[in-house]
Amino acid sequence: MGVRSIAATVHAAGGVMHADGAQAVGKIPVAVDDLGVDLLSIAGHKLYAPKGVGALYIRRGVRIAPVVVGAGQEHGIRPGTENVAGIVGLGAAAELAARLLTAEHARQTALRERLWASLAAAVPGLVRISPASDSLPNTLMVAVPNRLGADILDAIDGVAASTGSACHSGVHSPSATLIAMGVPADIALGALRLSLGRSTTADDVDIAAAALGRAAT
Repeated sequence: MGVRSIAATVHAAGGVMHADGAQAVGKIPVAVDDLGVDLLSIAGHKLYAPKGVGALYIRRGVRIAPVVVGAGQEHGIRPGTENVAGIVGLGAAAELAARLLTAEHARQTALRERLWASLAAAVPGLVRISPASDSLPNTLMVAVPNRLGADILDAIDGVAASTGSACHSGVHSPSATLIAMGVPADIALGALRLSLGRSTTADDVDIAAAALGRAAT
């Protein structure tokens, strides 16, 4: 079920639909009317804007209560002096992202698939979690069965990535999201989320794939 279908169901029940667009905006086309959402949040640093700035789209007619009450800045939703420098930075980053959207989508998709091909050849039984189509061009989530993703990353220097599991006081638990998706726990514990960016090159991908392959086997 897509976002638009979910939004239609929410609206039919009298609700308001919010979508978290932090990972998507700047990487794939995002249009609130196509999604049918009432609210859409954007994190600036995810599209190379300064950290600490973001935006919330509010469809005309939708009313929300402020988290902090006080003065009337930002239409009474968030009091306090506006972060003008951050806002300008977010606008500039959005303009640049729009110009690069098509070219970077194709380039990063090719690099992502290069990374997957190298890892799949190096690690027997490697599971691909993120789909090859209808997914972000810059993100590849894979899982090494019967291994802890954290252990794999700990064995590598020079590669920064995240796992698909949470660790509390040394006890690892699989991602609740992956479990809800039907991924078995022994696979979910070995999940690795690998991200690319505008500065990533084919050489970077090859170096990272080689290091991950050695650590995972």
